[in-house]
Amino acid sequence: MSDIQHPFELLQQLAGQCRQQAAGLPSQDEVSETWSGVGFRLAGHVMLAAMGEITEILHEPRYTALPRVKAWVRGVANVRGRLLPIVDMSRFFGVTAGGGRKQRRVLVFDRDDLFVGLLVDEVLGMQHLPVSTFSTELPELEPRVRPYVVGGYRGERDALVFNFRALARDQDFLDVAI
Repeated sequence: MSDIQHPFELLQQLAGQCRQQAAGLPSQDEVSETWSGVGFRLAGHVMLAAMGEITEILHEPRYTALPRVKAWVRGVANVRGRLLPIVDMSRFFGVTAGGGRKQRRVLVFDRDDLFVGLLVDEVLGMQHLPVSTFSTELPELEPRVRPYVVGGYRGERDALVFNFRALARDQDFLDVAI
């Protein structure tokens, strides 16, 4: 008889060795539900956008200014053959933009017949926060910002959840002509 093992026996032996070595690994005792979103800085606040709200994040594109529109409408950009209106959210809220031009990003909102690029001060990346830290109690906010915030997450860095749907229904936001 030869010393050659059957491939299935080799796999069983390997699986057994893996189980022996994995036995000492710690187990996760408590599972906590998390909420995922995109963090961004706007109007002096750290804000969050739900993952399904933003379709794309862009560097500030070149845009063409439009005549007879409100000051917070930067213009329109050609993004992959589609005209994207660019709105400066800091100006819309009547606050000075924070950070430099290099940090500014455009959050693309494409829902409910509204396709618009929202220029924010900075994008902070993906955020995964425990659902248990969500609260509808809001800190002191500028009256202009408050209608667009639905709550916030408390923790090492508080963050407010921005409601893009409320923005999309706001007649002040939709009426861009002077």
